[in-house]
Amino acid sequence: MIKTIVIGAGCFWCTEAVFSIVDGVLSTEPGYAGGHVPNPTYEQVCDGDTGHAEVVRIRYDDNVLPLSRILEIMFASHDPTSKNRQGDDVGEQYRSIIFYSDNEEEKEIRSFIKNAQKRYSKEIVTEVKEMQDFYPAEDYHKDYFRKNPSKPYCSFVIRPKVDKVRHVIPDLVIKKQ
Repeated sequence: MIKTIVIGAGCFWCTEAVFSIVDGVLSTEPGYAGGHVPNPTYEQVCDGDTGHAEVVRIRYDDNVLPLSRILEIMFASHDPTSKNRQGDDVGEQYRSIIFYSDNEEEKEIRSFIKNAQKRYSKEIVTEVKEMQDFYPAEDYHKDYFRKNPSKPYCSFVIRPKVDKVRHVIPDLVIKKQ
């Protein structure tokens, strides 16, 4: 069954790079969600006044990649105990957040977080909210890592996150290129 989930795990370039290589992910789309300004721009979101988080909308085949596995990948790719920051990326737009579509998803997400909390010494601060509006990011954000692998941010921030996820989840099935 084809499903969609919207998650924020810091910079959307990083999150998209991690999920775009995973077997079962059909598409990724960076964007903005969780705020109060309609159709925000990247600059507005970075200014921190919109309430939006940088997120990625992930379309996936639940028969190949169940939601529990997506959540496992998400938690391996960022620090869910860090409020409004991931590494040097600081601000509410970089918060850890998961948007659900129905009660069943919400229940599974909350159960996952409750069980995951046992593995962390600090409190998990990942927000769980019902999906309202998703605003696609500007075109130049799409596939940023794939298009710009030699840029410093890609080399020093994104590549290590992708490598970390592959190391932490060794049985992760990577798409054939």
